[in-house]
Amino acid sequence: MLPGVHRTAIALALTASLTGCMPPWWGASALLHPSRSAIGDVPALAHRDIVIEGDGVTLRGWLFPAQVRPRVGALVYLHGAADNRASGAWLAERLVRAGWDVIAYDSRAQGESTGDACTYGFREKRDLSRVLDRLGVERALVVGVSLGAAVALQAAAEDPRIAGVVSVATFSSLQAIARERAPALACEGQIRKALALAGEEGGFDPAAVSPEAAARRVSVPVLVLHGAADEQTRPEHSRRVFAALAGPKRLVLVEGAGHDDALQRGWGEVEAWIAEAARGGRGGAAVRP
Repeated sequence: MLPGVHRTAIALALTASLTGCMPPWWGASALLHPSRSAIGDVPALAHRDIVIEGDGVTLRGWLFPAQVRPRVGALVYLHGAADNRASGAWLAERLVRAGWDVIAYDSRAQGESTGDACTYGFREKRDLSRVLDRLGVERALVVGVSLGAAVALQAAAEDPRIAGVVSVATFSSLQAIARERAPALACEGQIRKALALAGEEGGFDPAAVSPEAAARRVSVPVLVLHGAADEQTRPEHSRRVFAALAGPKRLVLVEGAGHDDALQRGWGEVEAWIAEAARGGRGGAAVRP
């Protein structure tokens, strides 16, 4: 759900900039501040709360321990923008029965985690590394959806503990998706200004946020999944990432799936890929007790 849930806010902000009704920082604000989604009911599935501090934020999440022995390894779920860790509970329920320790946490500035700005992977990739540090995970698979997929790919290019990635509905770069989401009347200069303002306020370089560029440095296996009917983030984004990936890779376009249901509708492909990763020894070590 990269800025899919709040794409209307971006469109309104950029349109307002055209007409002079609102200052241009509205567009930057919409990018930086996805709406917070409440956690809701706590999962009945056995878990423990985790809290990870660092880089000025407190990340809150859950660890769902494997329910069978021997444990296969650790798997991290990363949610999309304007979402939270609760969207990974159904996935955890399936995977703990297969021997996986599953970690799901709220990204910075979302859910119950603190933070003032979403930076689309620029800082979030290091947040993921801190989570692995805190839990003593030596190797892990990562399943990321939309924004979470972009974070997973950028992290995999830098953190050798990431043994494989399931990328669901990623964007290819922040600049590309921002341009596609902008209103038809918005000119290039206004889009550039909104991105520049977002970078200044959020303390990051929007031009450096590029899963496609990161993919050239990702050598671990990657399953690239995208809804064939996704109108929020076109499948072409995943095709670009797939073409750039340096290691073993597979691309699956899920017929009839849009942006928000690609993982559920393509779960059979994902589950089989994860099982194969476990057989190939890519799951790695379980979470430290």
